[in-house]
Amino acid sequence: MSHQAPASRLFRLLAACALAVGLLAAAAPAAMASPAATTSQVGWLRLAHLSPNTPAVDVYLYSVGSSDAMIVLKHVSYGTVSPYQTVAAGDYTVAMRAAGKPSNSPVVLSTTVRVEEGHAYTVAGMGPASALRLQIFDDALTTPSGRSLVRVVQASLQQKKVTVVAGRQTLATNLTFGSVTSYVSVAPGTWNLKVDGGTMSASKSISLAADTSHTIVVLDDPGHLAIDELTDAAGSSALPVGGAATGFGGMAPRPGSSPLPWVAAMVLGALIAAAGALWLRPRRFRRRWASGGGSHVR
Repeated sequence: MSHQAPASRLFRLLAACALAVGLLAAAAPAAMASPAATTSQVGWLRLAHLSPNTPAVDVYLYSVGSSDAMIVLKHVSYGTVSPYQTVAAGDYTVAMRAAGKPSNSPVVLSTTVRVEEGHAYTVAGMGPASALRLQIFDDALTTPSGRSLVRVVQASLQQKKVTVVAGRQTLATNLTFGSVTSYVSVAPGTWNLKVDGGTMSASKSISLAADTSHTIVVLDDPGHLAIDELTDAAGSSALPVGGAATGFGGMAPRPGSSPLPWVAAMVLGALIAAAGALWLRPRRFRRRWASGGGSHVR
């Protein structure tokens, strides 16, 4: 019997191995990046610590009815706002514990938030430590065409009331500590943002693109005020992005790995096993022929 037919079959199988692995490798990043895979029946949550005299906390996110935390953010200090986290639509519990305490220790406070499909929310620790509360903000993901939306969160305890002006447009007047305004429509462009608290003030230049929404946070800094500008949505059809400049860095949860590399390995193993069986088949037939066990090999 000629070795050419089995050999050619072996080469064809090995080529199929390479093709299958190549196709799966190419499909992996595409599947991970597919909007349909990440936006179907999901919403977005970000978590914030905006209580000036409350020490750092650990923040836990649970699906209602589950005792296993989906997200744990460690040592979240005042002024920190997490990036948005993508979660399935449903009910969740946000709980805060003193930083470094065990996960089964008593919570400082908690609240329940319902995440609707296609909506985004900010859950923030607000107010003074003596009256700390978790407040839920609905974040705007769509804007009037060609406009920007801006709102203000007053998180300064040094200045109990602040007035916030962008250029000549007033965004908030005598906004009390622990309060948040509704969104205000403004023309896109570069704005000189000014915050006046009576005895302290701050200013910052911000750029607002068309079809974006933003949250301005007034914060305490030792001896003066600070301004943080958060992007809530970067375009009517875009997912929520961003977070405070401080960010969560390594504290953000890591995305799950794709199963496609494992599938590729399984397919490769199966094809190599088949190729090996085909390669060994002539040897078995030759042994049977030599012993008189067979009369013809095709």
